[in-house]
Amino acid sequence: MTVRVLVVDDQAMVRAGFAALLDAQPDITVVGQAADGEEGVRLAAETMPDVVLMDVRMPALDGIEATRAMLAPGRPAPLPKIVMLTTFDIDDYVLDALRAGASGFLLKDALPDDLVDAVRIVARGDALLAPSVTRRLIERFAARPTGTTAIGSDLDVLTDREREVLREVAQGRSNSEIAAVLFIAEQTVKSHVSRVLTKLGLRDRAQAVVVAYEAGLVIPGD
Repeated sequence: MTVRVLVVDDQAMVRAGFAALLDAQPDITVVGQAADGEEGVRLAAETMPDVVLMDVRMPALDGIEATRAMLAPGRPAPLPKIVMLTTFDIDDYVLDALRAGASGFLLKDALPDDLVDAVRIVARGDALLAPSVTRRLIERFAARPTGTTAIGSDLDVLTDREREVLREVAQGRSNSEIAAVLFIAEQTVKSHVSRVLTKLGLRDRAQAVVVAYEAGLVIPGD
């Protein structure tokens, strides 16, 4: 399957570089380029990409607001997966992007192969966070006073096993690693993860990580 990608960035050279890199891959096709968030939202509706590479800071409409617009209720399915790109490794951007529905967050100084891998990873339904971003996200929650939560997600809808799986997901473990820790089949882990996302109304594992920390299910340092 060919992954259809839309590149949204206000810097022409960056857009062209990303587009050339991705178009050179046999399994990826760039279906459009946009210079700001407003144009990106319009092109997303026209081209129906599988993945959008979205800059954070742009004129007219920034990347986070553009992400919200692309993933807003009522938009025609299938909705794209969105990878946020920025030169700024800043906590607030990470949380805002994930809350807006982004499936990945990558710094612009990432290696070319990392960018290509990011597109493939989110296209198949997985989440992606740059290691430095993951570290800062965890540090942010570690600095929060004990017992405080940002969104008050109700995890009571989850079974005990689903909560266990969510806790492992939030600690960055893959399905195979979770299977080994909980002594269950990997396919069973996949089923549990799918049910967790459905019950909590989440798009992917990236949002599940945020929910687990904000609801207090996982304490940084556990």
